[in-house]
Amino acid sequence: MEFAIVDIETTGGYAGKSRITEVAIIHHNGYEITHEYKTLINPLTHIPSFITNLTGINDRMVENAPIFSEVAEDILVLLKDRVFVAHHVNFDFNILKHEFANCNITFSSKKLCSARLARQLAPGLASYSLGKICQHF
Repeated sequence: MEFAIVDIETTGGYAGKSRITEVAIIHHNGYEITHEYKTLINPLTHIPSFITNLTGINDRMVENAPIFSEVAEDILVLLKDRVFVAHHVNFDFNILKHEFANCNITFSSKKLCSARLARQLAPGLASYSLGKICQHF
């Protein structure tokens, strides 16, 4: 089974209103990392200061980055026929699905939520943040 482990950064917290500022995808075959991809994305909108404080990504960093439509097909190929894995998967999945829809691309995939999986594998942890889960395991 092939996995696409995905992390995105955005201009906010809602698929309909937020735009992607960064995409990272790691391919994993269940045993090892087989490919890594990362790119900044120009969201064509201002990045709020609270998002810059959270992600470290500012307007100047993305001004010469590609817009999503310029890398959409590349990202689609990277996700194709793989299980889409993310921490709180629905956030990343729905934002990407919305961006693909803006490019007239239909996107679907099997999903795996690392936060939900961690709750099953290690019940009772005080926190299921990605850092705390990594620390635990």
